[in-house]
Amino acid sequence: MNRIIFSLLILFTTSVSVAQIAIKGEKIYTMEGEVIENGVILIRDGKIDRIGSSSIRIPNDFRVLEAAVVTPGLIDAHTAVGLSGYMNQPHDQDQLETSSPIQPELRAIDAYNAREELVAFLREWGVTTIHTGHGPGALISGQTMIAKTIGDNVEEALVRDGVMLAMTIDPSVSGNFDSPGTSAKEIAMIRSKLVEAQAYREKMEDDENKNDPPRNLQMDALVRLLNGEMRGLVTVNRQQDILSALRVADEFGLEIVLDEVTESYLVTDEIKASGFSVILHPTRIRASGSRENVSMETAATLYNEGIPVSIKSGYEPYVPKSRVILFEAAEAVANGLPFEEGLKSITINPAQLLGIDDEVGSLKKGKDADLVLYNGDPFEYVTRVCYVIINGEVVKENGCE
Repeated sequence: MNRIIFSLLILFTTSVSVAQIAIKGEKIYTMEGEVIENGVILIRDGKIDRIGSSSIRIPNDFRVLEAAVVTPGLIDAHTAVGLSGYMNQPHDQDQLETSSPIQPELRAIDAYNAREELVAFLREWGVTTIHTGHGPGALISGQTMIAKTIGDNVEEALVRDGVMLAMTIDPSVSGNFDSPGTSAKEIAMIRSKLVEAQAYREKMEDDENKNDPPRNLQMDALVRLLNGEMRGLVTVNRQQDILSALRVADEFGLEIVLDEVTESYLVTDEIKASGFSVILHPTRIRASGSRENVSMETAATLYNEGIPVSIKSGYEPYVPKSRVILFEAAEAVANGLPFEEGLKSITINPAQLLGIDDEVGSLKKGKDADLVLYNGDPFEYVTRVCYVIINGEVVKENGCE
């Protein structure tokens, strides 16, 4: 009996020590204002309990972690991780269904693998939240989701389901399907499907014909898009395709997010006038195909034009299948984006874009305790990610000594 009681006491003490953590940081980038020099963060029950100067008293039963730099957990604004696997074999590639170019009824939650090695790979580099789902390559490839990079199944990882509708307007679509074959056909097919959804919505709202037509999952998803209940995540690269996306959004009153936007520096006025958010391609993305005019200075250009930037890891068709946004933001900073704007591009900016900034993206009392601790400048190549904390749990521990 005594042995059982002793074991229970150990278990209780361990769980308390994990849930109650004090962090000492030489520099704490809260993304809520000024950098805190020699600050302290107290974490209690998975949330940030206090944050401020070193004058904050640390309770005796708190575990203390020390680091040179502390930032919020990193947020990958758009990826296919969890549907796209690191082995690059058919059995772990669920990010694109090629039976039809338009499939809005597909849901990322039905394919997400929380145990995928790429999820753990991103977590090791401080990525605590991802916006993931069906990848680019189809006119409408499916619905996205937001997840934490923890858990053994999708329910444990899930933050939001049915966040956006992934769409692509790009020449790459023609390589995956018999039709469309040209840009004009892409837009015509999207427009036709949206007109069909408008008619479906009208019939479903008619009380006299509420059972005619029968429920259609594809149309239901498009009606959510038309009603503004779900935004379109439109992957576009060429300037003419960016303008086409803006034209269709205006025609149907859609709320969209412009994704990748390689040639966005050519149409900054139009993007700014639209008011739509931008998720920018990885800084070091390959310059080929519709991305041939890529510039490593685009993040700085958009920022200077007053357009908030969120940097993504995106989807890669080759091993290791995913980029590290910490490195991509560092490259953007090296090419003109201010340092703290680089941090914002992978923390608070994507949090605001995704509508989860009341939970994550910055360090503030009451928010989820998602943090990354470093032994130096986060954007220096030789800097180590020492600790990663998600929901108050230390999920990576490497030490900053």
